[in-house]
Amino acid sequence: MQNMIIQNDKYMRLAIKEARKNLKSMEGGPFGACIVKGNRILAVARNTVLKRDATCHAEINAIRMASKKIRSFDLSGCIIYSTTEPCPMCFSAIHWAKIDAVIYGTTIKDAEDIGFNELKITDSLLKALGKSRVKLKRTLLLGECRKLFKDWYVLPNKKLY
Repeated sequence: MQNMIIQNDKYMRLAIKEARKNLKSMEGGPFGACIVKGNRILAVARNTVLKRDATCHAEINAIRMASKKIRSFDLSGCIIYSTTEPCPMCFSAIHWAKIDAVIYGTTIKDAEDIGFNELKITDSLLKALGKSRVKLKRTLLLGECRKLFKDWYVLPNKKLY
């Protein structure tokens, strides 16, 4: 069990590190994701919405990378680590990609609180409404994920969307 916790922290920290790149590049908001199958990292991605594509959330970018890597849409057996609770679009993609579990740090409410235009539909609600089998684990490394928001929020050239 202790090894599982250490591994979870390791993968979430990869997502956090990737999200931090947007504090300099400003290609998107402070969001990162990492997809793992077993102990194999399939993808690490960040949000690139500001490169002119509203669908380029970190989770979508990671799903695209992982699917390309294994040459399949079916990501059964995978876990996605996301610095923030996936939005409805991303949760739906996670469901359709057959990812087993989502482990995230901050919540949709946290993202809304710093000014992002979030829909007030949580993953728990989507899971229940859609009868999804995706497992949810929240608030992993919450302090470190919240720090991403704090560091991003004080940037003078940030752009909300």
